[in-house]
Amino acid sequence: MIKSKQDYLYYLEADRLAMKKFNRKKPNMLTDIQWKYTRVMRKVEYLTNCKRGLFWKFILKYHRFKLYRIGVKSGLTIPPNVFGPGLALFHYGTIVVDTSARVGRDCQLYCSTNIADGVKIGEKVFIAPGVVISSNVTIADGVRIGANSVVTRSILEPNITVAGAPAKKISDIGTTDHYLGGTERLEQSSSGG
Repeated sequence: MIKSKQDYLYYLEADRLAMKKFNRKKPNMLTDIQWKYTRVMRKVEYLTNCKRGLFWKFILKYHRFKLYRIGVKSGLTIPPNVFGPGLALFHYGTIVVDTSARVGRDCQLYCSTNIADGVKIGEKVFIAPGVVISSNVTIADGVRIGANSVVTRSILEPNITVAGAPAKKISDIGTTDHYLGGTERLEQSSSGG
């Protein structure tokens, strides 16, 4: 959760690197709608968590309205304070996430996805297009969820691939060793690696 301006800037940079936007610092006005959405979402998180007073309430309302407009245009319904740093959205279109869901860092999320209430998702989880995750499900770190899967039970084994309806383990290969997320890219660049 964003608790300071430094956290806010860290989240913005981690999201940018997770979406593989290496050559630019800001989104293109016409083509990067999912990146614009995450930037405004992070601004709403920062304002909600860190700023108080009447002036900031007006600024927050403006950014919430902006988030709503971009969401309607793109089909994204991702509430603030749900995703950790390094959220990667590569396509826009019909992503619905409940406000009570909690997702760790470096999550990749694709279109036509629905994440229900009470869901807890670990770090470095890949969620393919068309995935539905039912209420009160827990997903371990490093899990890949295949396209059009329906996750009805918790997946507690880390670093595996699941698919199907209902989702079942199909492989011992997860994301931990194969995906370099935005927060890891930031750590590498700050350590000089």
